[in-house]
Amino acid sequence: MNDQDGDWNYHLRILSNSARDSTDPASDPSVLQSVKKLHGFCKLENSDDLVARIYPQINKVFQRSVASLSQSESGTSKGLLLLAILQFFLDFGDMVLHDADPSLRTFFRSCLSREFSDAAVAEATCEFLIENKRKLLASFPNLLPQFFPLLLKLIAWNWEKLEKSFLKIFPGLISPGSFLPLFPSILDLPMLVVALEKVERSSGSGSRVGGSIASIQKSAAPEMLLALMDEAYTGSTIGDGGDDSESEDNNTIDVADPLFLELLKDENDGLAERHRPSPALNTALQAAASGPRSERMNQTLKIAPGLLDVYFSVTLRDANDSLICALIPLLMARNSTMFPDKNFSHEIRRRLLEFVLAAFQKSPNFIALLKKPIIDRLGEAYDDPAKRELALQLCWAIGEYGGGGESHKEAARELFESLELLLYENLSSSRLGLRQESGNGSRRTTQSRLLCFVVTAIAKLATYHRELLPRARVALGKVVRSRISDARVWRRAHDYLGLMNEPGICWSVLGPSRVSEKRFPGTVNWSEGGDKMVAHIPFHILSEQGGPPFHDYALSDVIIKN
Repeated sequence: MNDQDGDWNYHLRILSNSARDSTDPASDPSVLQSVKKLHGFCKLENSDDLVARIYPQINKVFQRSVASLSQSESGTSKGLLLLAILQFFLDFGDMVLHDADPSLRTFFRSCLSREFSDAAVAEATCEFLIENKRKLLASFPNLLPQFFPLLLKLIAWNWEKLEKSFLKIFPGLISPGSFLPLFPSILDLPMLVVALEKVERSSGSGSRVGGSIASIQKSAAPEMLLALMDEAYTGSTIGDGGDDSESEDNNTIDVADPLFLELLKDENDGLAERHRPSPALNTALQAAASGPRSERMNQTLKIAPGLLDVYFSVTLRDANDSLICALIPLLMARNSTMFPDKNFSHEIRRRLLEFVLAAFQKSPNFIALLKKPIIDRLGEAYDDPAKRELALQLCWAIGEYGGGGESHKEAARELFESLELLLYENLSSSRLGLRQESGNGSRRTTQSRLLCFVVTAIAKLATYHRELLPRARVALGKVVRSRISDARVWRRAHDYLGLMNEPGICWSVLGPSRVSEKRFPGTVNWSEGGDKMVAHIPFHILSEQGGPPFHDYALSDVIIKN
């Protein structure tokens, strides 16, 4: 014990001298070692008196190190020292009544924002967050969600070494306050890398990226304030700067570009989407997508879909209905706006559509609540392939879940009218297109696929809401009488018209997949197919047959006898 007393006294003197010295504490490696040694002694002895004697000196070293961050331009890293002190605060703060929250926020704002590109600091930060994850989420639940933009910068710059570590931390970034802003930030990770690499080229050193960003943000603050005031009083957009915002190099971005600064922010401002036109950034993105890419960019294009998987998994498990309802319109808006890489866009869009369908399956009433943005997306079905695919999936969801369910009749009627309009517009363009572009097979196939989805949605929606059946018969009848329509569309409309003459069978085939109390005479309960015989289902009406089905076997031939 006496030897240990001498050791901790020795290390305490080192901290005391460092606190009084005018030099930066982080510049002396012995200070970090002393902090770690003293922390170990306190854990071993578990003595309140020992912690009380050590705490004042450690706190002074922390304050001195933070104060030197803005004054020193040297390459000395302070992150490792501050992380060691923060660990002491978390472990023994209760003994000395030290609230670690201000110290943690100071570390993120003043240190990590400048040193996230330092590999050692980034790795130590991830280890610190993993080790203290439970305590941070319990005692400081808003800390990680507030600084998720900074942590995304850290991982975008250091993903190769920190992939597994960051995936353990990432769910802790999701909270009610960060839920909506986090989604576009994940999609914009490649854009973030473009901005970070631009700063790296400007600073000439990857290790100084954080410091350069801090200087850019500081110098741009007055200009941004004036731009915001101008927008508030005149209504002009912040990004309306003419050609001055674009440099001669097509792969560069003006550091005063508002979207550029937004990508590089360190803290969550609570705004889910604040994109404005940025010609310079769009030029840089096109150059990054078509030109040679860094390994960092290639890694980012691979990790963003994985992070989105975790985000959607946590959302479906933990998020409340109001947050998911607010996310879906944002998701639909971003479906056609992302980094212009074919594989990346495909993977992201596939996940977006899967999530939308999963959310509607979990809560079908969302379709009725979100009828306005859904109707808007249906009207964009002609714009580009991404919007068309989204419209197709929305058509399927409207039909599958009855426009939100049997209790949402008004919403179902409005959605039905939108489907009618989409059907009639496509029938008109189909007639014109088949006369003028008879050789354009791709266009015909795409339009036929859309019409098949719309026809099915109309039939299913009318099955849910019987008051829509007369209008559905009229709409499907027009398709049947339109002989120049695609044969698949014609056959599907014809089959559905036949089904509508048999309410029980129509409900069995086109009705809800979920168990419903609503029944018609002859309705088949498919869930009982494993132990009950399904009899007398005239499926010949689905094959354009006018008489009984053509088969030569008897019922006794298909009954399994014990």
